Amino acid sequence: MANNLIKVIIAGAQLVGRAFGRAIQKEYNASKQAAASAGGGKKGAESAASSSLLGMSLDEAKQILHVNDLNNAEQLTKNYEHLMKVNDKATGGSFYVQSKVYRAKQRIDSEIGASESTKEKVNKENDKT
Repeated sequence: MANNLIKVIIAGAQLVGRAFGRAIQKEYNASKQAAASAGGGKKGAESAASSSLLGMSLDEAKQILHVNDLNNAEQLTKNYEHLMKVNDKATGGSFYVQSKVYRAKQRIDSEIGASESTKEKVNKENDKT
């Protein structure tokens, strides 16, 4: 009886181990693909890291907030406020959708902040020369 129990435990542990290994491999491949689609190199790695950290790609964030141009702050703010108001839980909206809208705005803000810091670095280097 104990021998069969040990065999079941070992088989279960092996099954979980293989599933975990496959999940790690899939995540690694997805991360590589995201970095490549974001432009590759350092910029692609930074974008993939930001997507991983915030749980959302830049394209997904743009779709949620219905914006194409990240430089149009007025449209971005208008859409964000409208979606937050429409999905307010007090008026029967969805907290889940509100959280997706918030995360989308956060993702776009992080992208804008990263591009602004890059521009500042370039300007500082140009000022030095």
